[in-house]
Parts: sequence; C-alpha cells; structure tokens
Amino acid sequence: MGEARAQKSLWPQPEVRALRMSEFRVMRKLVYDEVGIHLPDAKRVLVEARLARRMRELGLRGYEQYCELVLDPANVEERVHMLDCITTNETHFFREPKHFQYLAERVFPEWAAQAQAGTRGRRLRVWSAACSTGEEPYTLAMCLLSAFPREAGWEIELYASDISTRALDRAVDATWPIDKAREIPERERKRFMLRGIGAREGELRCGPELRDSVRFARINLNQPPFPLPGQFDLIFCRNVLIYFDAASRSRVIAGLLERLHARGYLFVGHSETLHNVTHELKLLAPSIYGRSEDPR
Repeated sequence: MGEARAQKSLWPQPEVRALRMSEFRVMRKLVYDEVGIHLPDAKRVLVEARLARRMRELGLRGYEQYCELVLDPANVEERVHMLDCITTNETHFFREPKHFQYLAERVFPEWAAQAQAGTRGRRLRVWSAACSTGEEPYTLAMCLLSAFPREAGWEIELYASDISTRALDRAVDATWPIDKAREIPERERKRFMLRGIGAREGELRCGPELRDSVRFARINLNQPPFPLPGQFDLIFCRNVLIYFDAASRSRVIAGLLERLHARGYLFVGHSETLHNVTHELKLLAPSIYGRSEDPR
C-alpha cells in the first residue's frame, strides 16, 4: 500500500482556478431553481471551498467546465452531487431540547388522553422533513417509542427526508463517533444505542429497534407536493427555512400544510418564524405551530 500511495503521489493534482463571481451566480441560480436555497454573494468563498475537492476528482481546472456539467439537463447525478457538497448538514441528538420537553409535557399526554377517550386511534404519523444525518428522526423515535409502546397497541410511522444523498447514507447507516453518546440521556442511550467493540470500538450505533422505526427518502422541499402517503400528526422542519427566501419559504410551508393533520403540530427551528408566511397556522409556543382553526 505504501508503494501504491507513492506512485499515486507522482501524478500532480490539477490546480483549480478561483471561482469567478459570474460562475458563482450561474450555480446560485441553479441551486435556487432546484431546491429554493438562496446563496448571497458572501457565500461565494464557501461554495468554492466545498466544490474544490469535486473539481479535483473530475480533473477540472476551471469552474466554467463544472457549470457546463451541472447545467446539462441529462446530468442529474452531478447536480445531486453538487447539492450534496453545498448543503449544510449540522445536527445532533436532542437538539433544541425545549421542543422535546414540549412533546413530553404537552403533546404526548394530549395524544394519550385522546386515545383513552376514543377520539383518536393509536396510530401516530411523524415526519422529520430536513433530517440531515439522522440524529433528529432517531431522537424522535426514542421519544415516541418510550411514550407509546407497541405492547400497548400503539403504531408509530416515522418518515425522514433530506435533499442530501450523502447525509441520508449516513442516516441509514446510523453510526457515529462515540462522542455523540454525550448528547443522549442515559435512559435512552442504554435502551436504544449500541457501543462498538473490537474493530468497531469508538463508534456509537442505533440499535435495531430504532433503525427499523424510521423510513428515509430523498425529498426536495422546494418541489411540493411531496411523495409521502397521508397526513402527519407531527412535522419537524427545523433549521432549514433560514436558507430560503420569502417565496421559497411560502412554497415549502404550503406543501407542509398539505401534509399536516387538522390537529397536527409543526415545529420549526428556534431561530425561525412563520410570521407573515401563512395565516393557516397559529403560534402555540415559541417555534411551535398548530392550525388556526384548531381550538387549541
């Protein structure tokens, strides 16, 4: 292997010319048209840095060549690869913990009481609409499976989606560095997570109960209607709306509303607001919404 590495190093890597503003604007328009994400001029350096490795892999020296590739209508695969490079996938387990506290203290008791009274069934449908590398839907799965056990007759349907195929691959693999264990409360960690041993030492992985409870799919939030069945009792769409402009944000929310049950909950990120986006939702708590006509 050392000899192979030495031979490989003899081949010079192509020097990639800096991304011109005109080329950046071509890619910015493509990203906006594809996924609704607006990239201001200040993001040019970020886009250049994130695409540099891909440029070297393709042996390209100038971004005008890459623009030709991604603008080719037949080259869907490369456009997906470009979006994987550009999109941000920052997340962690139990992120924004007040949301999960609200679920435990307000939403879950409400659903349990409704089921006890016979005003709702024991089937819950939840969608993590920008799941990144999976920590959010697996956190939701831990909470739901703990509060609504299957042996009590509850059925949990949990869907998770993202635009990034790279992030989804990591989510399906459900394996992270062991440092991630610090983000998970001890009770949930002991019940649902596996600690790597031997060759897998230093890794943390979701146990089979969690892995089997989440269905993953690549979904573009900028292109409703979304290819998911039925309506949802709970939708998480957190920390993604900040990347959209007003028009894209309205389009995304309209698409989510088509999938939100009349008594459903929509959670957005703590730094996000739906003020002046739609009149169909009312604020129930910071960054937590229900339908305006719902008596809650």
